[in-house]
Amino acid sequence: MEITEFVETLRLDGGLLADAADEAGPDAPVPTCPDWRMRDLVRHVGTVHRWVTGLVTEPQEQRRPIPELPELADDELVPWLREGHHHLVLALHTAPADLRTWTFLPAPSPLAFWARRQAYETSVHRADAQQAAGVALTPLPARFAADGIDELLRGFHAGDRSRVRPETPGTLRLRADDTPGAEWTVHLTPDGPPRTERHDSPLAADATADCTVEGPAEELYLALWNRLPWDGLKVSGDPSLPALWRERGAI
Repeated sequence: MEITEFVETLRLDGGLLADAADEAGPDAPVPTCPDWRMRDLVRHVGTVHRWVTGLVTEPQEQRRPIPELPELADDELVPWLREGHHHLVLALHTAPADLRTWTFLPAPSPLAFWARRQAYETSVHRADAQQAAGVALTPLPARFAADGIDELLRGFHAGDRSRVRPETPGTLRLRADDTPGAEWTVHLTPDGPPRTERHDSPLAADATADCTVEGPAEELYLALWNRLPWDGLKVSGDPSLPALWRERGAI
């Protein structure tokens, strides 16, 4: 996907997140983040948006600490969220293509990294906010969701911090059935983080895997982020591997 596509998705989802936060109210519990109320979600997202804006507009070679969460009156929360989101979108839209600033996952460029990362950060938390508000989830484009699966599997869970480690090795096959080239084999081991291969064409039906999970890219993406239950996905094989992901896959 192009940087401009990520920035546009960020723009749309940030607005939807703020709308849902406004509708739900600051005291609404966030069912997908049981320790949070809506005000906690808003403060988190708004702080991250401002942190990344600083990394884009004032490039840094080293990681800049995320600021302390602000103390805001309830009626200040949503306007503050909208303001920070607007400045982030503007910063990414106007940043030079050769931007050099700190990142934490491999990417074609720092600008590509932060546009992609903030689009997915915001889409996941938009789903949190809409579920807290009790409104229907706004659909995500299948291609965007499939790329988000790739970021999660081959980015976040490729690192040593991943806790998805079974007692015995196993392989988990994931397939987005509405998106060409969206199939992954995740090799799970007790001794290290998962190792994921992406397949550009469908594997043979008899290709070996201990468990296969199939479904639309959006549902698979949100399930892997523990934002939707796995009940709507087709699971065949060893059910302990999806259960392990649900238990230990949080970032």
